[in-house]
Amino acid sequence: MSHASEAVDRLLATMSRLRGPGGCPWDREQTLESLRPYVLEETYEVLEALDSGDPRAHREELGDLLLQIVFQARIAEEEGRFDFADVADAINEKLLARHPHVFGDAEAKDADAVLRQWAALKRKENQARGGGKSVLEGVPREMPALARAERLTEKASRVGFDWPDPAGARAKVGEELAELDEAIAGGDRRRIEDEVGDLLFAVANLARKLGVPPEEALRRALGRFLDRFHFVEDALERRGVPHGEATLEEMDRLWDEAKGVLGQDPRDL
Repeated sequence: MSHASEAVDRLLATMSRLRGPGGCPWDREQTLESLRPYVLEETYEVLEALDSGDPRAHREELGDLLLQIVFQARIAEEEGRFDFADVADAINEKLLARHPHVFGDAEAKDADAVLRQWAALKRKENQARGGGKSVLEGVPREMPALARAERLTEKASRVGFDWPDPAGARAKVGEELAELDEAIAGGDRRRIEDEVGDLLFAVANLARKLGVPPEEALRRALGRFLDRFHFVEDALERRGVPHGEATLEEMDRLWDEAKGVLGQDPRDL
């Protein structure tokens, strides 16, 4: 713990120097609002590092994400709101309060029981702060839509609002697809948009029931698409076919070839 404490102290001192008189002009100009994009960017880079399986890259990207926390805490300290120690204390107190089965007398026999207990405690805390009573509160609107759909349906499932098995969720996908077909046939642009949204929501819910995070599944699908499309582009370039002049049939053949060469497992791409 002494090494960790020293490392954190050095990081806090470095940030203080960067923000202080004679520090870095760019760092001194930043605000909580200007730092918003970097929090998301660094989070996604952590995920990329995880996918790479490179522990050095993972360590580096976690450091970049930690920087954003230290940076915001420093600005908040300058504004007299809170400091980094308050941030650490707050999460530690939350962990203690949300784990009464570890730090108290409560019992939780499995992970599902822990999640139910966590949700109940979170609702009580939210109500004590003057928040609402809905079990769906606490899911940020800024989350990517697929991930948010997963979290909302997962929260609803904790109070029994859920299909008993994946078959019900799969049937709902078919129902929403049929409604989208009707909307397309009718030509109503607004209804088409609504039905596309309902279909995506139903697919996200099905993914959750299957134990597949929909945001992660789509992200891997995008990776496969990029790799296969680049394969097609490279093949066309080797054949001397300019961009935009290949036929759809020719690109389809190369696409099928790419699937065979690159494989189906996104971890192999």
